[in-house]
Amino acid sequence: MSWIDAAAWSSAILLLAGLVLLRRHWSRLPALEDDPPLPADPPTVCLCIPVRNEVRELPAAADSWLAQDYPALRIVAVDDGSTDGSSEVLRARETARPDRLRVLRNDHLPPGWLGKNHALHLASEQPEARAAIWLLFADGDVQASPSLLRRAMAFALRQPTDILALIPAVDVGSPGERLALPLAASAFLVLVPPHRVPDPRHPAFCGVGGFTLVRRAAYDAVDGHAGAPLEAVDDMMLARRVKQAGFVNRVARGGPDLHLRMYHGLWDVVRAMRKNTAALPIWWTIPVALPVLMAVGLSPLWLPFAGHPALALLLWLLVPALAGDVQQRITGRPMDLIWALWPLNAFPLGWGTAWAFADRLRGVNHWRGREVRLRP
Repeated sequence: MSWIDAAAWSSAILLLAGLVLLRRHWSRLPALEDDPPLPADPPTVCLCIPVRNEVRELPAAADSWLAQDYPALRIVAVDDGSTDGSSEVLRARETARPDRLRVLRNDHLPPGWLGKNHALHLASEQPEARAAIWLLFADGDVQASPSLLRRAMAFALRQPTDILALIPAVDVGSPGERLALPLAASAFLVLVPPHRVPDPRHPAFCGVGGFTLVRRAAYDAVDGHAGAPLEAVDDMMLARRVKQAGFVNRVARGGPDLHLRMYHGLWDVVRAMRKNTAALPIWWTIPVALPVLMAVGLSPLWLPFAGHPALALLLWLLVPALAGDVQQRITGRPMDLIWALWPLNAFPLGWGTAWAFADRLRGVNHWRGREVRLRP
């Protein structure tokens, strides 16, 4: 077998293995009950929301949390130096619902913190959060159906749980978002085996920026966000630290009742990769891993020239069919024909990852107009 044949079959096997894992993990991802009972005196929850220049999605997101039918919910939103009208959106809703929402304005980022981590830390230190039995962390662009928190809490109380993540549906608008984000969401499910997350002997863990519910006691045991103030992937790493401290981590389906539009256009997607891709502990493997990922992602384009046109066609059709089916179930929306162009995702993947690696070599993290040094 020539080296090109070996590369062709290796790429095909990696893609097919990813699809098998995606389907397997999705089938093992538990769902929330539709209308579960709650205790007569449900445990208190404080939702902590960091907001920085999110005026396009914030109104609907804030309204969805204010409309939750969970009675023991209080919300603390930290306006982290917004300049786009987000402040006015939050203040209007605080005025309308002071019984449920309190807004803090923060214009100073101390040294040694990333902005989101500091905002969540500030929220977690407020009286409402200090008094709560559970903390819920959700980004400022996340929308939830009115019963979602009640159903998630019932799920957490039904079995030993200290930190629960829900997988949201991702809303898309532009062609670039429609092409890139469904496959990115599928890749997350490939990497996280949900049936292994609660197993204390298995290293799998899961936290999600759209919805991470954690017991206050577990959060304090790992010093919360103050325990990792420069951790860019704060949601996943919080779950990792909590699980490593001996607490129980679980993950379940959130979408379509939990959904968010994270980005507006392909440029936003690439900038998010710049923030997150090199934030994981194994970031130093990027120079080796990126060429492999690019070759696998582009394999339907180069396999015909390597003498494997049938294999290329099979992969081209299977990825949108199988990954697309999972995305339809998460989002509740029909398959998008643009997914047929999925190999083109390799180009923004390569661009964003290389940019993230360059930032990491410089020792900085860049997001929403802030550049923070990751080391002295």
